[in-house]
Amino acid sequence: MSSAHNYKKVENVVLDFFISHFNIFVASIAGFYNRVMTRGKQRFTVMLIPHSEKQIFNFKISVFSLVFISFLLSGIILVFFVFSTQFSGLSQLLITKTEALKDTSASLEIMRDEVNELRNVSRSFESSLNSTLGVLGLELNNSKSDENAGGDLASFYNIEEQDSGTLKEITDLQSLKTFLTESGKSLEKVSDIFASQGDLLADLPTVWPVGSGIGRITNYFGPEIHPFTGQWYLHKGIDIASYRRGVTINAAANGKVVERMYDAMGFGNYVVIRHSYGYSTKYAHMDKVYVEEGDIVTQGQKLGTMGNTGLSTGQHLHFEVRIGSQVVDPLRFLDINSGIH
Repeated sequence: MSSAHNYKKVENVVLDFFISHFNIFVASIAGFYNRVMTRGKQRFTVMLIPHSEKQIFNFKISVFSLVFISFLLSGIILVFFVFSTQFSGLSQLLITKTEALKDTSASLEIMRDEVNELRNVSRSFESSLNSTLGVLGLELNNSKSDENAGGDLASFYNIEEQDSGTLKEITDLQSLKTFLTESGKSLEKVSDIFASQGDLLADLPTVWPVGSGIGRITNYFGPEIHPFTGQWYLHKGIDIASYRRGVTINAAANGKVVERMYDAMGFGNYVVIRHSYGYSTKYAHMDKVYVEEGDIVTQGQKLGTMGNTGLSTGQHLHFEVRIGSQVVDPLRFLDINSGIH
């Protein structure tokens, strides 16, 4: 028997096997479908009997309808449960947001009170600033004077009530920011003036020439009885005494050391400093001297220590101030910095 004939025979056997099993499968599916349809078309009679039993309500329903209604009711219950859960969550969220809104409202009221208080403080500040600027011959910067003819804070003090309270507070703060910006420019001018005044005072003998909080005036400027001759004479400065040892002597102003000498029968160790505007100062009866002629000194710089050199009755500093060749009372200058002790 040829191989081709054997192959054809095997092919027919396999094909018959698949066809027979496929027919069995189709028959099973058809049988199952027929059983389902048969059972699904079965009808049940539902009877509703009232207590009076006068009239009985009944209706027929198939299995398919009963299954459909069951699925429908299950879907409705599921949807209701889902929406109920979401509604509960939204309700809780609404409660939380309501409480947060109450807190925000309370904070807003506090902010309004603070803005009102800030407005009152700014009025006092503007009044004080205007007074200070008036004394210095300055005016408050007012870049918007054409727009706000009522004054620097006219727009800030006379803001009309608006529908939104929050917007009003924001407008208040914006106006205050503008005012403070302009005030800052004016304060810079004041700072410049005081800086220049400070430079001027640094060139004038205004600093107490002895260590801070040290010393007392024992002799003032003017006619005095000489402690050694007993005769009247003009005391050309002030004497500042202290019982402490090593008390520092400081320059009363910026200047240049023009004289550093020792006078055994007079001022002992002394230093003369020339300042701007024709002023000069003398520091006499010093113990130690830390500067030399030609040195440039700054206000408050250490010149030496208090001593008892020369013609002296005790440890002290003799301090003189001159304008040109004319001696003047040093207290006229030292009063400027309230340096008297």
